[in-house]
Amino acid sequence: MKQLGPETEAATRRGPGLLHVVRGQHALRRWAIVSLIMNIVIVVTGGLVRLTGSGLGCPTWPRCTADSYVSHPELGIHGAIEFGNRLLTFVLIIAALLTFVSALLYRENGRPRSDLRWLSGGLALGIPLQGVIGGIAVLTQLNPYVVALHLLLSMVLIALAVWLVRKTWHLEPTGASAISVVATRVAFVLMWLAVWLGTLVTGSGPHAGAENAPRNALDGMLVTRLHTSVVYATVAASVICFALLRSRAVLLLVLVEILQAGIGIAQYQLGLPIELVALHLLGASLAIATVTNLMLSVRRSDLGLQVR
Repeated sequence: MKQLGPETEAATRRGPGLLHVVRGQHALRRWAIVSLIMNIVIVVTGGLVRLTGSGLGCPTWPRCTADSYVSHPELGIHGAIEFGNRLLTFVLIIAALLTFVSALLYRENGRPRSDLRWLSGGLALGIPLQGVIGGIAVLTQLNPYVVALHLLLSMVLIALAVWLVRKTWHLEPTGASAISVVATRVAFVLMWLAVWLGTLVTGSGPHAGAENAPRNALDGMLVTRLHTSVVYATVAASVICFALLRSRAVLLLVLVEILQAGIGIAQYQLGLPIELVALHLLGASLAIATVTNLMLSVRRSDLGLQVR
């Protein structure tokens, strides 16, 4: 029998064509991480669209103008920025689809993993939904509540991507006391509340995304104080988690919160420069990612259940 050479054997293991790109445990792990990174990147780039006043750089949707899907030179830099962000969405869609295909092909002990399929499928479906909400934001002249929903959906997708990463890397939750588990859940809920209130602060602030874009007419100082109060409560809950768990997951969350709080204070004191606001958006994305990771890192131990 003719023996296969090393290159032929490698090709056989990889499978035909480009299937090796999406087949196997390592491929799924890579695509899960790519999906997480891209969902964070799109938050920052979407924020830059708003911060540079380019939210209506393409004045309609799904086309950029009434007769073209592509930005025209007469739309200027704002059109180029908005159109560039729309193009980046297609990169995100490709990453999400390849992640989903990889989950479909993945086998563990010869069996498919339905949980991985559901998570990756949710990510894949979330991207076009995100595009639709972004389109509604354009068609409503950047209604601040629609813009806020656009951001919050991105945060949901980031949380799902973190969950997928943990599962593909087999990061199982560790047993912890009931109070520790409750503390992580409280931190998780408070973080989401802080982010939601942050969108209200943004909707009442100066960075509307375009000249004459509507604001939410809320008292900016009041919602800022509410947001700050919830941030303090979130940090306090995280410190309690650290005292109870002393884990890498909670340490990472606390470090992100410290940096995010510093950026938030600096941007407020300096009059909301766009560079710091963009960093604050990145910090919000990382905060959601790390608090999700913390919540998923623990479960109530069997001993705790027996005692109760």
